[in-house]
This record gives sequence, C-alpha cells and structure tokens, in this order.
Amino acid sequence: MLTAFYEKAGEKLEIIEKAPAKINLGLDVLYKREDGYHELEMVMASVDLADRLTITELAENKIVIETNKAFLPVDKRNNVYQATAMLKERYGIQQGVKIDIHKQIPVAAGLGGGSSDTAAVLRGLNRLWQLDLSPEELIDIGVKIGTDVPYCLYGHTAYISGKGEQVQLMVPMPQCWVVLVKPKISVSTRTVFPEVDVDHISHPDIAALRRAIEADDYGAMIRQMGNSLEDITIQRHPVIQQIKDRMMKYGADVALMSGSGPTVFALCQQHSRAQRIYNGLKGFCEEVYLVRTLK
Repeated sequence: MLTAFYEKAGEKLEIIEKAPAKINLGLDVLYKREDGYHELEMVMASVDLADRLTITELAENKIVIETNKAFLPVDKRNNVYQATAMLKERYGIQQGVKIDIHKQIPVAAGLGGGSSDTAAVLRGLNRLWQLDLSPEELIDIGVKIGTDVPYCLYGHTAYISGKGEQVQLMVPMPQCWVVLVKPKISVSTRTVFPEVDVDHISHPDIAALRRAIEADDYGAMIRQMGNSLEDITIQRHPVIQQIKDRMMKYGADVALMSGSGPTVFALCQQHSRAQRIYNGLKGFCEEVYLVRTLK
C-alpha cells in the first residue's frame, strides 16, 4: 500500500506515493502536557480512500506544488511544502522537485489527509534523494509538522501515544466495510483541544480495544470503540450526531466520529448493510464514501 514505485518521465525520475485516509477506532485525551500538547492514547487504522502524490525531480533548485483542489495553498502554508523544505535544509539538498497532489480525502475532516500527504512526501523524497533515513528520523521531521504524521508514515493498524509521535504497530484490525460521511462543515483540531476538560469527557478503554483487535474479535472491538473529542465537536455541530443516528438506523455495527471531526464513519461486516447506509446517507450529505479497511 505504501511502497512507492518508480518510472522514467523522459529523463526525469518520478515517484508515485499513495496517501491513505485514517480513522480513529479509539481516541482518549489523558492530560495536558507541560509543552502545551495533550497526552493521547489512540488506535488508528487506514482505509482505502487515498490521495496520490506524484514526485518529479527538477533541475532548478525550487519546490513546486500542484493540486487538483484550487482552494489548497501551494506555498509555505502547505504541509507538503514545509516537509520538503525541511528535508532540503536539513540534508543540504540542492535539487528541485515538483509534487502533484491529487486529493481524494476530504480536507479538515478528521481523516488525516494533510498528515498522510506529508508522510507520503517524506517517504517519496527519502527514496528520490537516496537519503536512507530510518522511520525514526522521518518521524522526527514529520511530528514537527503534524502529530498524525508519525502514524501516517506507517499506515497500518497501530497504537499511538504521547502527542502522536510514539507508534506501535498492531495486528490488522478485523477487516470490514467502512462508510465515511463528511458533512458540509470543517473542523480545525487546534480549536477543539482548548475546550478539552479531561475530568468531564468520556474516556474509552484503549487497553480493552487493543486486546480485542489483537484477538481478532470484531464484536469486542466495536463495543470498546470511542472518541473523547466527540462530545465537544457534536456540541458545536449537532449534524454529527444526526449522521451517527442515521447510520445506526440503517444497520451500522458502530458509528463514531474520526479525530476531531467532522467526518463520521460506520463499520459493517456485511457489504449489503454498508451499501444500505451509503444509500441512506447519500441524500443527506454530499461527501459519502464506501470503502474497505486496509490490510
């Protein structure tokens, strides 16, 4: 899934990287750290909805970002640009690069699209420039840009702790169908965390969730799933609860907000149920996707 492949584009080397979306099966906020971040415990998995990055070497020493979404910045405000500039500066790279980002993942949706793109460009440039950087070295760069980047560098089912930089790979979650629904709102993670009161939010049992996944117990997994940020975002945007309710009405095994929202996802073992949820929500929201979890 994450392995780049190479091809010749004239005389220029080209690398294509896939950047899959992530979902939070569990997200717990433990406390606020002295560095201003919150201590987190999370279980994440990747799904088959992905952006695609095409990375092409340039003779001129510059960074060029192109994208199929006109509203996305292509300058220093772009995370992919920042990661590229950081690599160039840290390792004295004088070669230029063009990066085309073909977006499929909704933006500011709680699905880690920007972080996955950042991870993809770090992986791709590591190969293009033959830097031979270890995952730990890439994480050290990525976490400075986004706390979900370390997980996205791996992209498997994983347990994440700290502020997001500590990643422990797990066995793959039980494979199932996933319906993703993003309402017509965007949520900035930076605006959600200041409202977190750890004494007055729900705290899912992340340890029990991990045990269920390790045992390949789908039923136990869905019973232990939860998101500490859900109540905060739902209070701002009640449509999230409406989506959850509709998903359960149409037969979802579980419905949960991903990250800080606003995307809600439903899990189903049966494709027919997932299709029913997809059809039922398609008229309610424009951005609805039916995908699979990634092995």
